[in-house]
Amino acid sequence: MATAAPPTFSQEKYAAHDLLVEELAKEVAIPEPPATAVDASSVASSLEKEEDILAGFQDDILPKKENGKKTRFLRHQVFSLYRKLFGVVFLTNLAIFIWVLVRGTNALEVAGITVANLFVAILHRQDYVINAYFWLFTRVPHSAPFWVRAAAARVYHIGGLHSGCGVSGTIWFILFAGQATKELAHHEGTISVPTLVITYCVVALLIGILVFAHPELRLKFHNNFEMTHRFMGWTAVGLVWALIVLLTNDYRAPDVPLGKALIHSPHFWLIVIFTLSIALPWMRLRKYKIKSEILSNHCVRLYFDYATPPPGSFARISTAPLTEWHSFATIAVPEKKGYSMIISRAGDWTSKTIATPPSEIWVRGIPTWGMMSVAGLFRKVLFVATGSGIAPICPWLFSIQVPFRLLWTSPNVRQTFGDKLIDAIFEASPDSIIYDTRIHGKPDMVKLVYRVAKEYQPEAICVISNEKLTRKIVYGMVSRGIPAFGPIWDS
Repeated sequence: MATAAPPTFSQEKYAAHDLLVEELAKEVAIPEPPATAVDASSVASSLEKEEDILAGFQDDILPKKENGKKTRFLRHQVFSLYRKLFGVVFLTNLAIFIWVLVRGTNALEVAGITVANLFVAILHRQDYVINAYFWLFTRVPHSAPFWVRAAAARVYHIGGLHSGCGVSGTIWFILFAGQATKELAHHEGTISVPTLVITYCVVALLIGILVFAHPELRLKFHNNFEMTHRFMGWTAVGLVWALIVLLTNDYRAPDVPLGKALIHSPHFWLIVIFTLSIALPWMRLRKYKIKSEILSNHCVRLYFDYATPPPGSFARISTAPLTEWHSFATIAVPEKKGYSMIISRAGDWTSKTIATPPSEIWVRGIPTWGMMSVAGLFRKVLFVATGSGIAPICPWLFSIQVPFRLLWTSPNVRQTFGDKLIDAIFEASPDSIIYDTRIHGKPDMVKLVYRVAKEYQPEAICVISNEKLTRKIVYGMVSRGIPAFGPIWDS
């Protein structure tokens, strides 16, 4: 089969059609998900069109990837925005680290830089801070150049700031321990033995947190990662409180009371703020009554009525708040209070929840914006989902805030997810393409996505799948000059 010409995804094309797209967007109505099945003729027409679009896609010959192999590897894999942010933070700290070592320092000064890094690291995992970032960056209007909106859409890489400051803060803590040991050994300062003992305890905890947070260990032992990150983190924060009190007492002037010295210490106030940041989601811990709808032996749908989150957000739920938490996409319906979430079988906890759905469940913090929140930055979007990846996309389908098309691959969608959800999707998006892998087999997803993108000509593609397939699809698109976005599993 002849090589298919690549779709034209140039900015010039979209600049020429801006007005047309805006007019189309204004004409789109917001539907209510139906209580009954959609019209059979419209579904049949959609399926017929789907067959025309997908006919022979497995035999397509994809266009060559742009640039050389090494350049692509560096640009799209090694130097992701997440790693760039990590690198900027780490190198900045490294420069300050070298400068401090060259000119000389004392333990109190090193402690200040250490606490500042931990402050930034902790705040970049706070629900309100994350939502503030997403709110700000998704305000970029459609009139802005495409490259500006594409850059803003990568706001979900801010985890690079968290990990960069976390690693840097640990290294600074090691320097602080060394400096404090030196001062105590040579009687160069006023460091006390309790201060030094607590310092080494904190260093051990921070190193343990970093080890379990390594991507490979985090993926293989995710529950252990969650437990160590939480309990070792809380213990470290408690010890840092004790350390700052002891360190302030060590360095204060004899005529200055400890309370006054603490109040005038910037380290103290940074710790106050980041402790409140950690505590706030737990202060909002609530147990809510829920309604459950068993869709199949593979998944269940839970309904909540306490909030109506925006498209692209997720919530954390648990049946055992101190030991494990699970994040799921929220599915809100326009003009209706509340939201739902779809839980698919993926382990012991999900299997138990599907088999015996709870009538109440714990929710921590607030609904938090995630990667799918960036879809509204684009004028025309192709949503790609596999399996239960449809859940984060549903709110966009039901609210129709941007012109879109859906490509969803999954086995036995009606048996697995139920007629109610499937009919609602077809009602909101009659031209949705649902590829049943039980009937057609597993497709070459890069070829399939490319075929639909070539026909639909979106401005961007948003992908929700498992980690391996998401990375493969996103790389398969961006390496051919097609803007694509997907989760990065940074936490």
